[in-house]
Amino acid sequence: MMSWEKDSGSGVPITVAYGDGIGPEIMKATLKIISAAGARLKIEEIQVGEEVYKRGISSGIEPSAWESLRRTRVFLKAPITTPEGGGYKSLNVTVRKTLGLYANVRHCPSYYPFVSTKHPKMDVVIVRENEEDLYGGIEHRQTGDVVQCLKLISRPGSERLIRYGFEYAKRYGRHKVTCFTKDNIMKMTDGLFHKVFDEVAKEYPDIQSEHWIVDIGAAKLADKPEDFDVIVLPNLYGDILSDVAAQIAGSVGLAGSANIGNNVAMFEAIHGSAPRRAGQNVANPSGLLLAAVQMLVHIGQGDVASRVHNAWLKTIEDGIHTYDVYNQETSKKKVGTNEFGDAVIERLGLKPSVLKPVDYPSRSEPIKVVLKSKPKEKKELVGMDVFLDWDGDPNELGKKLEKITSGNLKLIMITNRGTKVYPGGLPETFCVDHWRCRFQASGREASIKHEDFIDLLSKLVGSGLPPIKTEGLYTFDGVPGYSLGQGQ
Repeated sequence: MMSWEKDSGSGVPITVAYGDGIGPEIMKATLKIISAAGARLKIEEIQVGEEVYKRGISSGIEPSAWESLRRTRVFLKAPITTPEGGGYKSLNVTVRKTLGLYANVRHCPSYYPFVSTKHPKMDVVIVRENEEDLYGGIEHRQTGDVVQCLKLISRPGSERLIRYGFEYAKRYGRHKVTCFTKDNIMKMTDGLFHKVFDEVAKEYPDIQSEHWIVDIGAAKLADKPEDFDVIVLPNLYGDILSDVAAQIAGSVGLAGSANIGNNVAMFEAIHGSAPRRAGQNVANPSGLLLAAVQMLVHIGQGDVASRVHNAWLKTIEDGIHTYDVYNQETSKKKVGTNEFGDAVIERLGLKPSVLKPVDYPSRSEPIKVVLKSKPKEKKELVGMDVFLDWDGDPNELGKKLEKITSGNLKLIMITNRGTKVYPGGLPETFCVDHWRCRFQASGREASIKHEDFIDLLSKLVGSGLPPIKTEGLYTFDGVPGYSLGQGQ
């Protein structure tokens, strides 16, 4: 049963948060427009953001709000303010991860010639992984010099995001899906994302697929965005490049965002709460309004979504603009938040004549993906990386560690920030107080037991070298599941 089928007689239940700063103003304008267009909704309001943080709730969301979100399964959220200082978690990340909102979808088209842009033919959709990568937020200070953030890329997380990108392209008649990674450096994490992309792409022979290293891909996106159609990419790159894409298309303030899961979806503008603009009736509600359009399509009210989106395009085409996109050469009238909303309402039922009108299916189900099963691999333990806090010379540390063995385990390498410094390190290599010490079996046939690790760790502690972290080294069907040291 889809979310809109629960209460089709009196409206689809949705959860709404008015947010902070300009949030309440743009939310009121948005709800006024979609209501005038005939949206069939039953709204539950919750409070999230600054006031909740100030009540001592570090997540920015109260338990009762979770109940509403799990009940309605549709969340329309205005921007919020996160208080300055440590101890506060990102509400967006918390909601995305807690509710399994794995795909962030941002449509970034050009509105040329009515909104200034250097890329009049741009029409890019960014589909960003939303739950893992460095945004797992798993960080530790390990030594006086070094802090660590874990980058986690999973096969299931990558597969469902990539499948969503191809299914999106298939549904909306797009012809190419591009993958961005940095797998020339991060060969295992980004390498897995790229590998899964290649596997999934084979299942969609009618859709062109390609891969770019993210740095040159980003440069090409900024220079010739018209060469791209749908782009799928891991979380961090997607966070950065979705804003870049929105800005070069015309303005971050015009972009809406959908956060899609198998059971729940959240819709929001991609800009911040802009507290300095609050209460002045100047904010542009377009980003949140276009997010609401995505919401209406998601809940099966594509007819209303089309009315709203076409009226908005007609308003932009008629030169009725808020201050952030107002241009004396292309705009005809500068208006405030409320006046812009009224202008869109006045144009309900009209379509643009220059910009391409939209026509969403009047009733469609959300895109869902099904993961393919994968054979179980044989996993074997072959060694351990031990991380130490040490102030001193790598050769001195190496000689101390070579005296410490356990079973078949012996020291084979020391790295500092990933670069091999022992044995055979170079004096020019700059070192800090964080060392990775790799212990492996003396021969390929030698067996490794977890008991050997416990014994090794005990000996290290007894030698005045207590580990700050350990990582098991495994092979999967004989393939090493760990990276070499730079220079190894």
